[in-house]
Amino acid sequence: MSDNGWPADRIDTENAHSARIYDYILGGKDYYPADREAGDAMAREWPALPVHMRANRDWMNRAVRWLAEEAGMRQFLDIGTGVPTSPNLHEIAQAVAPESRVVYVDNDPIVLTLSQGLLASSPEGRTAYLEADFRDPSAILDAPELRETLDLSRPVALTVIAIVHFMLDADDAVGVVRRLLEPLPAGSHLAMSIGTADFAPAEVGRVAREYAARDMPMRLRTRSEAGEFFAGLELVDPGIVQVHKWHPDGSGDQGVRDEDIAMYGAVARKP
Repeated sequence: MSDNGWPADRIDTENAHSARIYDYILGGKDYYPADREAGDAMAREWPALPVHMRANRDWMNRAVRWLAEEAGMRQFLDIGTGVPTSPNLHEIAQAVAPESRVVYVDNDPIVLTLSQGLLASSPEGRTAYLEADFRDPSAILDAPELRETLDLSRPVALTVIAIVHFMLDADDAVGVVRRLLEPLPAGSHLAMSIGTADFAPAEVGRVAREYAARDMPMRLRTRSEAGEFFAGLELVDPGIVQVHKWHPDGSGDQGVRDEDIAMYGAVARKP
């Protein structure tokens, strides 16, 4: 076991990991020196990186709150959860509707070891954690943890936050998302944030090279390519926009420039 109580034989402490870099940039504490080194190197290449990552997190909070308040979602399937960061998705949803149920999915052992923070559900609701790979939708949809927590005959909000830019073309990210959506009934929603280099191509390109140098190649998408994920769905206004422009609430968006944000965000309803 590591000093933090994690199963050291499953945690790669020598190489940086995208979820831990994200945690470091956001001011968390669940990272290793390799993650700090990587985050610092990336921020040197693009000083707006912390602004960008915080804007993505704030967008997730707003999107989940909208799904619970405006769309009436009471079931959530969160893919690529990452290191727990309060408020976690279930905390946002259950603050609106305590009976909300959430299944978190990730394949990083560090997330599993920290998952107690994801399981502190309200008494009326329920949360579960599932260790599975996003690229294997059947393993997710057929898992007992999901079937015991969510009722797939009722609408589900599928959230895929800041993960598909780590899926290359061979991984067929669009096809994976469609297979996850397929068994969900009408009235379900898809919420995604999708990495792009449309607004600061040189700077974001340098960050992507830093990730690739650490064996984390990226596939950044144009707005048109981002739209492929929502084919056949009904986009919620304002459609596919940079995350800081999606239902801003004034809490953290003041002074954010378009060129500081490398993520599209959108929510859509399954008809």
